[in-house]
Amino acid sequence: MRKGKAPARGVEGALRIVGGDWRRRVLRFPEGEGLRPTPDRVRETLFNWLGQRLDGLACLDLFAGSGALGFEAASRGAASVVMVERAAAPFAALRANAALLGGDARLEIVRADALEFARSSNRRFDVLFLDPPYRQGWLDRLQPELPRLLNDDAVIYVEAECPLTGLGDWQTERSGRAGQVCYHVMRRGESIGTD
Repeated sequence: MRKGKAPARGVEGALRIVGGDWRRRVLRFPEGEGLRPTPDRVRETLFNWLGQRLDGLACLDLFAGSGALGFEAASRGAASVVMVERAAAPFAALRANAALLGGDARLEIVRADALEFARSSNRRFDVLFLDPPYRQGWLDRLQPELPRLLNDDAVIYVEAECPLTGLGDWQTERSGRAGQVCYHVMRRGESIGTD
């Protein structure tokens, strides 16, 4: 979730959870660090596509950054949400926001490199959120890890700088664009569509 800008010390951004148990709660995160939270409108579209509730699902937000996607998933009933972030300031903000939301046991905040986490995790997930830094080859490097990391019927949500037809065995089922961001929902063996 980075663009590559230098961090701005002491400046905070804010995001609002758009649905579920924590609807309208405002969370703070450090601006700079290249963070670009998924906008409200895109999150609303995403959760319309996924279904408003994620009850019982295990979710992984692999480039958590501000936590917009992970906190939204937990708010909508996910059984567990693992948020992985390697940068110190966003990691600290994720932990602070989890505490603000009551230290919910469904939330697990992990400080790690995304690829190292993907390679070493022995857990499998139902929903994977991928919003990596652009133009750094993250998706190509992660693709071989997906079959081991995800359940067979898992859904992947990907934000990227360009339209994607798929990622490994997962094919784009629905996609959209908001400004410079292309966003996609992928499932195994589904046909390509655009909204």
